[in-house]
Amino acid sequence: MNEFEEILTRGVANIIPGKNALKGKLDNGLKLNIYFGIDPTSTKIHLGHAVPLRKLQQFAKKGHNVTFLIGDFTALIGDTSDKEAERPALTTAEIEENFKTYKTQAEKILDFSLVKIRYNSEWLKPLNFEEIIKLMQHFSAGDFIGRELIKKRLSENKRVGLHELLYPVMQGYDSLMLDTDLQIGGTDQTFNMQAGRTLIKDIKKKDSFVLTAPILEGPDGRKMSKSWGNAIWLDDNPEDIFAKVMAVKDELIITYFTLATNIETQKIRDYEEKLKNENPMDIKKELAFEIVRELHSENSALKAKDAFERNVQKGELPKEVKLYTFDIKDMKIIDILIHLPENLSASESKRLIEQGGITIDGEKIKSPNEIINLNKEKLLKIGKRRVVKIVSK
Repeated sequence: MNEFEEILTRGVANIIPGKNALKGKLDNGLKLNIYFGIDPTSTKIHLGHAVPLRKLQQFAKKGHNVTFLIGDFTALIGDTSDKEAERPALTTAEIEENFKTYKTQAEKILDFSLVKIRYNSEWLKPLNFEEIIKLMQHFSAGDFIGRELIKKRLSENKRVGLHELLYPVMQGYDSLMLDTDLQIGGTDQTFNMQAGRTLIKDIKKKDSFVLTAPILEGPDGRKMSKSWGNAIWLDDNPEDIFAKVMAVKDELIITYFTLATNIETQKIRDYEEKLKNENPMDIKKELAFEIVRELHSENSALKAKDAFERNVQKGELPKEVKLYTFDIKDMKIIDILIHLPENLSASESKRLIEQGGITIDGEKIKSPNEIINLNKEKLLKIGKRRVVKIVSK
């Protein structure tokens, strides 16, 4: 197989304008300017975000000029490509706070000795109004409002902020300023990345490429998202990652091997054959082990596997159960859950309660408003994998 064939095939949804043209440049030994951008609109990176990061790392290892772009200026607007409502505006302070943990998390995938970090405020902040008008002339409002979710919001009489039209132009300007040959992003970024191709073609008179990575679904088959409570975060502890991967639907096992690990393609084909005859649980354990090993270490993966088998499969309590104390003696369970350092949102907590996934001393909690008396220590079980003790001071 050609050395670039797998890079341009595995974990790739589409290449615009075409794979063969890009492959031709790579085969000719050209070193390309390649970038991936991320807006620090939240504080965490999940396994789905890591799919394009893996692609970026592959190109970096081949010696290409690779940039990890922090959209500290575009984050002031926020991308609405996959949103059904206008994003709330972030302050500069919030953006800075969100980015603090980004590099630490991304380092689990990217070797930053091979990758440059840039901030798009470098070139977007100095733009004057005349320059912005000239950039806007390369695009039509019709293209923007023709996008599926924008069209849906307009048809439902929901607000579409005029500033939202600026986002694709700003991302396109990122590509222009980086003299980009290849942009990498998720499929939901296709429209924005195409804006980059437009500006580069119009202004620099050169062709560029877009490579889109598929969206990795969460363990439950829905898009991986904090709001759904189905995200596997890069900074989750090894035991949580292992247990979350073990909750992945059987039909997603091969997809996870392909998009969320660096295992050789031939070995993935072997797993695909094994799944026809073997228990999916056994294959899933190997998947969970590999993901934890790559994000943490082999020793962490061994411990996480042991913990899963003891705590979940055999129903034993963890060897060490953390104790959390609260100032108030009588608290609603929903307030307890969202104040624990377990990364639970209010919506995820409510969903777990509705599904019978929250117990206190073995009793299922039926309402998020149920009052829990913390005069004495209680054992709180969250889903199948997390157990803590709670008590008031």
